Amino acid sequence: MTAVTPVPPKNSLTAGQLPQWTVPAGIVVAIAAGAFITLLLGSFNIALAAVLAFVLFQAGVFGASAAVEGTRRATDRLMRGFVVGAFLLALVPLIWVSVTTVMAGAARFDAAFFSNSMRNIVGPGGGAVHAIYGTLSITGVATLISVPIGLLTAIYLSEYGEGNSLSRGITFFVDVMTGVPSIVAGLFAYALMGLILKPGFVSGFSGSLALSVLMIPVVVRSCEELLKIVPNELREASYALGVPKWRTILRIVLPTAISGIVSGVILAIARIIGETAPLMLAAGFTQSINNNFFSGPMMTLPTFVYGQYAYRGVPPEAFVDRAWAGALTLILIVMALNLLGRVIAKRFAPKTGR
Repeated sequence: MTAVTPVPPKNSLTAGQLPQWTVPAGIVVAIAAGAFITLLLGSFNIALAAVLAFVLFQAGVFGASAAVEGTRRATDRLMRGFVVGAFLLALVPLIWVSVTTVMAGAARFDAAFFSNSMRNIVGPGGGAVHAIYGTLSITGVATLISVPIGLLTAIYLSEYGEGNSLSRGITFFVDVMTGVPSIVAGLFAYALMGLILKPGFVSGFSGSLALSVLMIPVVVRSCEELLKIVPNELREASYALGVPKWRTILRIVLPTAISGIVSGVILAIARIIGETAPLMLAAGFTQSINNNFFSGPMMTLPTFVYGQYAYRGVPPEAFVDRAWAGALTLILIVMALNLLGRVIAKRFAPKTGR
């Protein structure tokens, strides 16, 4: 007799698996049901409709999957739904802030905004070139101060001081500095300049010192963790060839972790570039470009946005438009820094494979 090969059933429901159209169809039905329920309650509410749709979708998919695929697969689908839901919920404020800033900031996002300062401007017009210049200058100097200190500290903690009392003390104080309020960093820089030079002294350099206090612990923690995950086999292979430790760190360890280090530095810059409170104290306010980095107040974008929105003149709409345009500019600068960091990290990442 000829063996007969069993033919698998064509209907996926009889195969213990939901069809592929179940999830898309469930999403559509749940959204429609959530909107209909909110309309029955009196008026349409998008937040309530989204919550009801999510609950209905989770319950429907779990019930259908439990009946066809079993409770194990149904639980997996339920947890996947919670994970995707949490991701979408986290995107809501990000998208909301981005769209609101773009729509509100587009009114003054013009050539005059990037070529003029606020000197002698009391109403419409003016720009934020002095604030952009101050932000780039203060943040750049703060980066030059923080990255060498933070990177060298991280190298000591991961390569030289593992387990000793000094490294434990440094780690403790770095963790404490990570949680220091930004206003305290501004007070520190303001008081330090007052003791060294004169009371009430403000400058761009004072602002950089304040920001470096906030940036150094972020650089230390991120670089330390990245250096620790470099495989020890690479170090041991270098030592076996007679390479000294400092050269091993310089030629093996750092190039291996350079991609993550660059990402950590960009994250630290994004952490400080939007700080307002320390710069209000240490760098001060001005309406024009200050070319002397070591003397006199220097405006930055965060303080510019705060000043325009908090102290509105006549007409107030002009001040609000400038504030939103400054916020949009700051977001674009952070985005450009992140893109630049990704390009640099990809360019200098160690090559794997052939």
